[in-house]
Amino acid sequence: MRQPQKIKTFLWFDNQAQEAAEFYVSLFDNSRIVETTRYGEAGPGEPGSVMVVVFELAGQQFVALNGGPHFTFSEAISLQVYCDSQDEVDTLWEKLTADGGEPGDCGWLKDKYGLSWQVVPERLFELISDPDPAKSAAVTQAMLQMKKIDLPALEAAYQQ
Repeated sequence: MRQPQKIKTFLWFDNQAQEAAEFYVSLFDNSRIVETTRYGEAGPGEPGSVMVVVFELAGQQFVALNGGPHFTFSEAISLQVYCDSQDEVDTLWEKLTADGGEPGDCGWLKDKYGLSWQVVPERLFELISDPDPAKSAAVTQAMLQMKKIDLPALEAAYQQ
C-alpha cells in the first residue's frame, strides 16, 4: 500500500475548489483528481456541495477546500514550475493567465483563481548561478526586465 504524502499544500478557495482542481489537473501530465469530499448536514457548506478536493499535479498531492470568502491568496506563497523548454513556459503561461489571470514580473503570475505561480525554465537557475559574476549579473538584469521568462533572451544576455 502506498503511504500518503506526509506534507501537502492546502489551498483555500471561496467556492471554486473543484473547478480549480480540474483546471490544474488539465495542465500537467501525471495529474488527477484523487478524492472529493462533500459537505454533510452538519455544514457549514450546503449539504452535498464540494467541501474538499484532493488532487495530484505531476505526482504531487494538493488539497483544495471550499471554505468561503474569509481568506484569499497572496504572493506570499506560490507554486513554482520548472519547465524544460521555452515552449513549455509559453504554454503554461498562456493557460495560467487566460480568463482573468494576471502576468507578474520575473516569471510570476496569478491565475484566474488568484493563486500565484512561478513559471520558469530550469536553465534559468544554471545561468544565474554561473561562477562568472558578469555572466550571472547580465542574466539577472535581463530577467528583472521580463514578465514571462524568455529563455533565448537570457541565453543572449549570458553570451555577451
